[in-house]
Amino acid sequence: MSAHGFEAQAPQAPALPSHRGAATLALILQRINSVLLAISMIAMILTALVLSYSVVMRYFFKVATDWQDEAAVFMLVGATFFCAAYVQSFRGHIGIEALAGLLSPRVNRFRLMLVDLLSFLFCGFFSWKSWAMFHEALVEGQTTSSTLAPPLWIPYSLMAFGMTLLTVQILVQLIGRLTEKE
Repeated sequence: MSAHGFEAQAPQAPALPSHRGAATLALILQRINSVLLAISMIAMILTALVLSYSVVMRYFFKVATDWQDEAAVFMLVGATFFCAAYVQSFRGHIGIEALAGLLSPRVNRFRLMLVDLLSFLFCGFFSWKSWAMFHEALVEGQTTSSTLAPPLWIPYSLMAFGMTLLTVQILVQLIGRLTEKE
């Protein structure tokens, strides 16, 4: 084992909840998350290529590229929101664990359940507002203010879909926490 931590190891699949319905939903989410993770990796590579192309064209050939900033931002928005549920499935989001060592196991379980519940409520609200923004942009034909003017429903749909998956992922974990055996 290397002391630097750069070993390329595939992460182990997250543990499935004991609740049958939540376990089924967790397996479906794992499959969706795997596909979205691959799409997001491709989007990140394409973003790097698009931005590198932009730098070369602007610096060496003095050619303006109006489209690259929005294309890069749209791909980054998609990659970010598409991977949120995958990261959550491993509980990989930043958490403050300073209290965990100070609290009793019972109080700590309650704290974790409360955090999951509040996260679920926040992400559910964020998802709802994202879908509302998507609908508004689609119906009103909203576009960005650039000369290219791509439709805003594109990034809003990526954000809404990703947040919805994150909300469902947190719900699955909350159900798992509520139904786990002591």
